[in-house]
Amino acid sequence: MTRKLFIAPLLALGLAAAPAVARAAPAAPAQQEARIPFVDHGGIRDWRGEGDQTIYIQDRGRHWYKATLMGRAIDLPFAETIGFDTGPIDTFDHFSSVIVHGQRFAVQSVVRVPGPPATAPRHRA
Repeated sequence: MTRKLFIAPLLALGLAAAPAVARAAPAAPAQQEARIPFVDHGGIRDWRGEGDQTIYIQDRGRHWYKATLMGRAIDLPFAETIGFDTGPIDTFDHFSSVIVHGQRFAVQSVVRVPGPPATAPRHRA
C-alpha cells in the first residue's frame, strides 16, 4: 500500500510538468511556398548558386527567391548556366526541377527572401 501512495504523487508531478514543457517551445513560423510565373517568357532574370543545394533566383520584378534542392548538385558551384524545368505550367515552384550539367534535380521548396547572401556568385539567366 505504501508503494501506491508513493507512485501517485510522482504521477501527479509528471502530469503537472507536461503542460509547462509544451508551452516552453513555441512553434517556428513556417515560410510560405512561393511561385515564379512565366519562366519560359523571361520570368527569371538572374540566379546565384550557394553550395550544392541552394539557388537564389531573381524574377523579372527583381524579387529574390531561395530554392532548395532535394539532392546535392555537386556541379552547382561550378556551373555557368543551369536550366529551369517547370513542366507544362510555365511556373517555377516546388514541383519544378533544376538542370545542372545535364542532371535533373527536384526542387524541395521555393520561398521569397530579401536577397542572396553577399558571397553568392553572380549569373544571368
